Amino acid sequence: MKKLLNTLFVTTEGARLSRDGETVLVKIENDTKLRVPIHTLSGIVCIGRVCCSVPLMALCGERKVAISFLNERGRFLARVQGPVSGNVMLRREQYRWADKEDASARIARAVVIAKVANCRTVLQRGAREYPDSPGASALSSAAADLAQMLDGLREGTSLNVVRGCEGDSARTYFSVFDHLITAQKEEFFFKGRNRRPPLDNMNSLLSFLYTLLAHDVAAALEAVGLDPAVGYLHRDRPGRPGLALDLMEELRPILADRLALSLVNRQQVRGKGFTKSETGAVMMDAETRKALLVTYQTRKQEEIVHPFLGEKVEVGLLPHVQAMLLARHIRGDLDNYPPFIWR
Repeated sequence: MKKLLNTLFVTTEGARLSRDGETVLVKIENDTKLRVPIHTLSGIVCIGRVCCSVPLMALCGERKVAISFLNERGRFLARVQGPVSGNVMLRREQYRWADKEDASARIARAVVIAKVANCRTVLQRGAREYPDSPGASALSSAAADLAQMLDGLREGTSLNVVRGCEGDSARTYFSVFDHLITAQKEEFFFKGRNRRPPLDNMNSLLSFLYTLLAHDVAAALEAVGLDPAVGYLHRDRPGRPGLALDLMEELRPILADRLALSLVNRQQVRGKGFTKSETGAVMMDAETRKALLVTYQTRKQEEIVHPFLGEKVEVGLLPHVQAMLLARHIRGDLDNYPPFIWR
């Protein structure tokens, strides 16, 4: 099993990353603040005005450590990675499947089934944890609607029908998402999904976490030899990691949404840590970003039993496990792709 390595997050404005042999140096005003051996890292994420030296980029490329650059709001800007590796035959088969309606629909349906099931579990847990809250009945009703959508996905359906069901499930899920927020309601509320830029504190949290998850999923796909850009549920678009977005659908409810709700409901983040710009965009301050990143890394170290493998795996390895299972399906080693369904 692949070992869970650390992701280095650099958020200090003006920080500079450089190479010293096999070590990553983080300097601020020529003062070395951190030294990290390259073999302990799976990725580097630079947030805000952070720069990397060319020798460090070369080292990361050689060691397959991807470097992602995000702006202060957590919006993805660019990704630096080394030469593409992996079995060319696997990628050729991936591309062939993307051109076939039935093959694309089969994988997309599995992903959407997992997404709907995991969203339903989030709503059910919210209703059970707060049975006396005003929104408990709405959460239960929405969960029942998602159950009906699951029944409709059990049988073979066209790709357009699957995409339509995915959109309907997202609208149902987010229509009651505000009821899952039980603390700091004046600062954190949810009236609908908005992004590019996020216009409220809750959407700012979600967008940032989705970007982190996209980084992890894209890196996992590269690691098993798949092309993150060519997906089955999401159509091809220049600059868009379609396959990474596909796999994210099944993981977002448990790896991002639940974490965002936990941060707010446990008051690990506060409204004062967010500011709104003249354009209406909401941004987190450095302290809030740090709290989010620490919690995200801690969550990744927790262990769960994978429903298909029947083995304990660290949460942070779920993107890699699902990428591996998808690669095995495309190669013909598995009859179907087993998506991750949270219990």
